[in-house]
Amino acid sequence: MPQSSQLPKSSHPVRVAAINFLNPAPLMWDFEHPPLAAKLAERYTLHYTKPALCADELLAGRADLGLIPIASLTPDLAIVPGCAIASLDRVRSIQLIVKSKSKESEALEAVRTIAADTASRSSLAYAEILFRKFLGTHPAFVQHPADPVAMLRQADAALLIGDPALLALEAREQIEQAVGPCQWIDLAHEWTTRTLLPWVAAVWAVRPEALSLGHMAPAELTDDLILSRDHGLAHIDDLVRQWTPRIPVPAETIRHYLSRNIHYRLDSDCVQAIELFRRYAAEIDALPALPNLRFL
Repeated sequence: MPQSSQLPKSSHPVRVAAINFLNPAPLMWDFEHPPLAAKLAERYTLHYTKPALCADELLAGRADLGLIPIASLTPDLAIVPGCAIASLDRVRSIQLIVKSKSKESEALEAVRTIAADTASRSSLAYAEILFRKFLGTHPAFVQHPADPVAMLRQADAALLIGDPALLALEAREQIEQAVGPCQWIDLAHEWTTRTLLPWVAAVWAVRPEALSLGHMAPAELTDDLILSRDHGLAHIDDLVRQWTPRIPVPAETIRHYLSRNIHYRLDSDCVQAIELFRRYAAEIDALPALPNLRFL
């Protein structure tokens, strides 16, 4: 009878929880396109979910690898080196829309209620850090579907992330016609200007014990993910063509977003930013403390 180490890799494929938003599209290139998609399908099985649910699936054992918000990192999950969803300044896809005729600083100080799209725990924590840590105010957050007009009719501000934030920027004039003048605040920019570090949204994280079941070395997983990212960044024009019919945003906006707004490399500054974010979030009781990041 063969030993378990002799079983084919396909006997226990790595289960991947991925995100069906625009911003991870370059990271997923090889998993979704030939010539490598068929080969990767022998070692990985994919399903798509919301950012906040990826970590839940990992921690519950329903997935082995996930692109998760950095707010969802725990000591049991290991960060896979190499890839990130981050930004070096304005990211566009995390918008805090504040109903106000005042200038930005005054508008932020006056916010008492925020209707929040809860698709990402990290975005909520970044907003809490902005108000409670940087501004010293304590607005209330109210969960609401990602509908900016309805959100702004219910609260002083609306927090939108991902594709809904990009769509809201395109519909800015119509939104302000419906609810009045607004300040449009990019939370990534607020973070980077105050910390001089990148804004980081998500990283690949893995349950390390799952790799042994699939007989996959950590280096093999890391290489697969980095290669997929590099191929994706080399095919930005193809991604623009694929996504233009899927999201009502101009092609040039999509191109700029994927090539300029998003930073896909988990470099040392990004690691430092994650550590600072988790420290600040713990200080204001927004997230549990995570003193040490665990890497694969």
